[in-house]
Amino acid sequence: MRIAIDARIIHSSTGRYIERLLHYLQKIDTENEYLVLMQSKDYDYWKPRSKNFKRITANYRQYSFGEQLGFAKLLYSLNVDLVHFTMPQQPLLYRKLKVTTIHDLILVHFENLDKPRLIYKIEQAIFKYLLKKVSKTSQTIIAPTEHAKKDVLRFSKINEDKIVVTPEAADIIKDTPKTHPKLNSKQFLLYVGNAFPHKNLLSMIDAFARLKAQHPDLHLALAGKKEFFYGEVEKYAWEQGVQDIHFLDWVDDATLKWLYQNAQCYVFTSLAEGFGLPPLEAMQYGLPVASSNASCMPEVCGNAAEYFNPNDIEDIAGTINRLLLNADLRKQRIDEGYRQVKKYSWRTMAEQTLDIYNKAARR
Repeated sequence: MRIAIDARIIHSSTGRYIERLLHYLQKIDTENEYLVLMQSKDYDYWKPRSKNFKRITANYRQYSFGEQLGFAKLLYSLNVDLVHFTMPQQPLLYRKLKVTTIHDLILVHFENLDKPRLIYKIEQAIFKYLLKKVSKTSQTIIAPTEHAKKDVLRFSKINEDKIVVTPEAADIIKDTPKTHPKLNSKQFLLYVGNAFPHKNLLSMIDAFARLKAQHPDLHLALAGKKEFFYGEVEKYAWEQGVQDIHFLDWVDDATLKWLYQNAQCYVFTSLAEGFGLPPLEAMQYGLPVASSNASCMPEVCGNAAEYFNPNDIEDIAGTINRLLLNADLRKQRIDEGYRQVKKYSWRTMAEQTLDIYNKAARR
């Protein structure tokens, strides 16, 4: 079988899913031929290691005419048996066999305004239209959690049997830990990820401000590529006069490993997620997790996290404080975390995805 995988966003937060999928497909499938559709700027980021995998340049931006016309033309020219679109943004003119991963419906439920409102509203309308069309025209929809699956079902009204859940996972970073100079010898809370409004980082700042009264030496580290929304969060922290917050920008894997190993607590205030990977990553390093009880997080973290209402600043601060002060509770959550992480496997996710490909091709 000749399979194309849309990897145009491999160098993004969602790209971790694509990179791990490709990594393990190369380990488990030596028979099918894979064409990995990438932007040329990402060629240094991912390179095939198996002879049945090949990169194809696909420099087509999301929500563009090029995506709708040029990308469709490219796909038809490749003459593949199946296309796996790793996001709903795809050419509607491509009508051959395909499966689509829908990670979440955050763009439907939230306004992440980092551009003029009119442009954002147009993109949001296009996304909603694409989502409904893609849900109906794809052979199979892949979702990372039961929560995401139910959300797609409510929005698209498709048959439940059409959606398959393939949970994500966390891998231990193999790099040697590299100390972050700003945080060496400091006690700090950690957040890893982007600063989109649904991540609710302003509430994290407010909760941290309350914690400082009881823990004056405590610091907060936020690791994520600096862009418009991080600028807004940093501005808010400055306006509120909250000290000891470190905006680390993007960090490499060696530094990320050190951060996970040396933080006091991982904090996740998100209002909505498709899966929510960083808390699992934190757990595998023995880092206790204080997490929002919203969206899919109780499904993903199970009994391994200490939960709070993300809309209640006092609850966020109080939950983190319990993990900082109660040694028995910390140990309990750490032990549960080690057990929880073992329930997930990227290899299993890749095996489930390959099974989806095979079943789609037989229909």
